[in-house]
Amino acid sequence: MGALDDFMVNPNITLLDKTRIQAQVLVPVMRALRAEIGHEKADAIVRDALREWSKQLFAAIGDGIEGSPRRKWAAMQDALGDATLREVSFDMLRHDKEALEFNVTTCGFAEFFRALGEPELGALLVCQTDVDIAAAGQGEVHFDRSQTLMQGAPCCTFRYKFEPR
Repeated sequence: MGALDDFMVNPNITLLDKTRIQAQVLVPVMRALRAEIGHEKADAIVRDALREWSKQLFAAIGDGIEGSPRRKWAAMQDALGDATLREVSFDMLRHDKEALEFNVTTCGFAEFFRALGEPELGALLVCQTDVDIAAAGQGEVHFDRSQTLMQGAPCCTFRYKFEPR
């Protein structure tokens, strides 16, 4: 795994298994919070906490990788690709020095969270990771995703554009 060791915690379990473990804790906490303070407020608290955690985690991981911002992004992106390869299928649309574009057409993470009835939590734990990894590119890597399987779309659209070197 290398670049994402801090994220994976234990390299002997799959990323999907790690995510399932997180959900075992977070889903009951979210449901209890919703019952106590309301759905909207509970989701906002959890969303803000998870977003801050993820931003800090991937910024720290990027800080530990030597090289340019684009190199930091590439190291994390490659490691994440290795960790998710068995859980997703995708169609590569473009991969050159200017852009990386692909569509994820099946996703075990989306299937898991949708079966739980918690796609919003899945989007926070899984999908937002891509945003935080792209942020390591510090303007050399631009990321856009207009839709996700997690949110019910037919595919996830990954569009990376690279600044000229």
